[in-house]
Amino acid sequence: MLDDRRRREGALFLIAFGLCIPAANWLIGHAGTVCVPGGPCLIPVAPGLVAPSGVLMIGLALVLRDLVQRRLGLRFAFAAVVAGTALSALLAPPALVLASAAAFLVSETADLAVYTPLQRRGLVLAVLASSVAGLVVDSIVFLTLAFASLAYLPGQVVGKAWMVLAALPLIHWLRRRDERLGLTPA
Repeated sequence: MLDDRRRREGALFLIAFGLCIPAANWLIGHAGTVCVPGGPCLIPVAPGLVAPSGVLMIGLALVLRDLVQRRLGLRFAFAAVVAGTALSALLAPPALVLASAAAFLVSETADLAVYTPLQRRGLVLAVLASSVAGLVVDSIVFLTLAFASLAYLPGQVVGKAWMVLAALPLIHWLRRRDERLGLTPA
């Protein structure tokens, strides 16, 4: 019964992870307080800081990848990263295909590399540390390849960090619920 629950929840996390990719690609071109001609749509993420609107979904994707791994295992999580990279390349605007796919692959792999050794020590710590690693890598790779500029780097990091921080109470609750139910990571 617990294995069925773990698989069902893993499937839900996997679907949500996959949905972050088209959502991020749509947001960057269609939603923001201002859209730069030939560039991204921007949102404020802190006083004086703006970022491409897709950062919200990328921050969430980093957390969801960790939850996919927790429920379905490392191999499944890595396969989801590879599939997500292909999906990102297929859905990104033509000018952003390389940047989107490369940033997704490198950042989610960095997230996986940090999360994997930390997960047994503490879920919240592992999610936080791996997400921070992933969001910094994602921001640098994406901005460098897409715009040849790190002008939006502070906003990108802050915007993704907001989503990670917003998810941490859910991660804490999930860890406590798992312990109560006797549900162990995959």
